[in-house]
Amino acid sequence: MAPTNAPTRRLPPWLRIRPPSGERYEAVKRQMGDGVLHTVCEEARCPNVAECWGGGTATFMVLGDECTRGCRFCSVATARVPQAPDPSEPAKLAESLGKLGLTYAVVTTVCRDDLPDQGAAHLAACVRAARERCPELLLEFLIQDFRGDEALLKVVADAGPHVLAHNLETVERLTATVRDAKAGYALSLSVLEALKRLAPKAKTKTSLMLGLGETEAELKTAFEDLRAADVDILTLGQYLRPTAQGRHLPVAEFVTPERFDALGELARTMGFLYVASGPLVRSSYRAGELFLEGMLRKA
Repeated sequence: MAPTNAPTRRLPPWLRIRPPSGERYEAVKRQMGDGVLHTVCEEARCPNVAECWGGGTATFMVLGDECTRGCRFCSVATARVPQAPDPSEPAKLAESLGKLGLTYAVVTTVCRDDLPDQGAAHLAACVRAARERCPELLLEFLIQDFRGDEALLKVVADAGPHVLAHNLETVERLTATVRDAKAGYALSLSVLEALKRLAPKAKTKTSLMLGLGETEAELKTAFEDLRAADVDILTLGQYLRPTAQGRHLPVAEFVTPERFDALGELARTMGFLYVASGPLVRSSYRAGELFLEGMLRKA
């Protein structure tokens, strides 16, 4: 997969999406509009908001809406010392999940390097509150790296999310360019390996963005590294620049749907339990969530 020499300015046809609409979309939008909770759908400008909100679901973001890191692919606001976490957030999250009547929910978090435990206890409280309020709910938690501190990873894992996710984001060569300096390729692999060891009954999941200048050989190496860490679920999606200015990286290449199909098939041959690969696939992706829900309920 060779990158183009210059960023492409116009979106190709396969990346054009319909505007949000529908009763269920409006119902979710009203619930999110009260300002009680944040969603990564809005904060990260996800292109699938119409599909997900139209299906009655959303990906919640806890620990506030400001991150202590400044990754060059992400549109979430950054701050050296964000506001203190809301102690009532676990209860508010559980209430919102209950009102939406979800059977599978995804919760993610900003990084909070400013906190003594980086927010681990707060995240665990969110998991416990959601599981108590909605005992039939299957819960996926997309977490930060906690700087590799296994004691903090254990706090979250022990709370009992059904799926533990942490994103590798990109290939090793591009990590220093794409991600915040506190993050790391080897660090993320060690986090994924630790999550599987700490919570062997949970499924582990990660995501890679394409179109940043990576090569096929580099992607194959990343797939191999993830399988060596015993990662179960992999999603591959197109990087889209959040804004045309500031820290955000330009798109090096718009990867075709056919290339996504081929890369997805390559990953499947390596033994992942499930692979979702396509231009609009994101970490939180309904097709993958439906697969995981069916598999977990059957188990």
